[in-house]
Amino acid sequence: MFDAPPAPLVQVRDLKMYFPIYSGILRRHTGDVRAVDGISFDIMPGETLGLVGESGCGKSTVGRALLRLYELTAGSVVIEGEDIARLAPEALRRKRPTMQMVFQDPQASLNPRMTLAEIIGEPLLEHSTLSPQDRLQRIYELMDQVGLNRRFATRFPHEFSGGQRQRIGIARALALNPKFIVCDEPIAALDVSIQAQVVNLLEDLQDRLGLTYLFISHDLSMVRHIADRVAVMYLGRIAELSPRDALYERPLHPYAEALLSAVNEPDPALARRPRIILQGDVPSPARPPVGCNFSTRCPRVMDICRASKPPLSEVEPGRLVACYLYPQTTQAGSTGEPEAHKQEKDERNQQGVKL
Repeated sequence: MFDAPPAPLVQVRDLKMYFPIYSGILRRHTGDVRAVDGISFDIMPGETLGLVGESGCGKSTVGRALLRLYELTAGSVVIEGEDIARLAPEALRRKRPTMQMVFQDPQASLNPRMTLAEIIGEPLLEHSTLSPQDRLQRIYELMDQVGLNRRFATRFPHEFSGGQRQRIGIARALALNPKFIVCDEPIAALDVSIQAQVVNLLEDLQDRLGLTYLFISHDLSMVRHIADRVAVMYLGRIAELSPRDALYERPLHPYAEALLSAVNEPDPALARRPRIILQGDVPSPARPPVGCNFSTRCPRVMDICRASKPPLSEVEPGRLVACYLYPQTTQAGSTGEPEAHKQEKDERNQQGVKL
């Protein structure tokens, strides 16, 4: 008997986030900005999924939608068996301790009128029944975990450096013992010398506390260091989802190939990858192309690419690509099963036959 594989902690299916466009004197709804246009993926317990792509591709919108900081346009986000898109407000509030977020700008995400102890203790005040003494002790424990001196507890955010402010944000996210944390470009606003310290801290906390991360970044070198798998986004859709080492060694999607060619490699053996310069501009998310979103800039575009959008399909074990250049064997649907097997099972279930 083999043990069943663990269930994903986070299951995202056909997630869409559209922002309405209103125009004219009467402010009529004339269109939508398709920030996220139907993406699906899983995150396993203890895993770090990196989400990369150029500015404006929808990365941060995905992270906020996963925690329902935005109301979803369509799709589902199942975290620990509960679809947060359909939870009532009170049920969602009870679910909040399970899922937290580390924001991009540590200065903008901290209340300048609150002390460090008040910032870290606010989630405990809202979601726990700890006494003031126990709450202060928990605050000190969190400060120790992220490397902040306890003497700083009464200081205000403006008295800290950028790296220290981000540590405060991480401590606040850890206050309620979450299982899933969205890291929305947590190192983008930091000096290069501090970025490695924050990433090492996140990795250390993951090992000690069993955390699961969605790590959003445009820094491909840092994502390679921390992620187990990487999803490459382009104009609201996932172009490729692959294990980290396989993606960096041999990207399959033309956009992923172009993106990784821009990474400076200190290893001369890896620096032989030719630089790919894409022509043209990124289309507007309010008017995406009819076919593949990348068809207007792809150096290997075909007629079919301009006619229909390729599904995200498994072209190699564990590697999902949305591109017609590869034979599509397994479509990444709600279960990730091969389509033929899925259809056969559905037909048998309708006839009352168990598989």
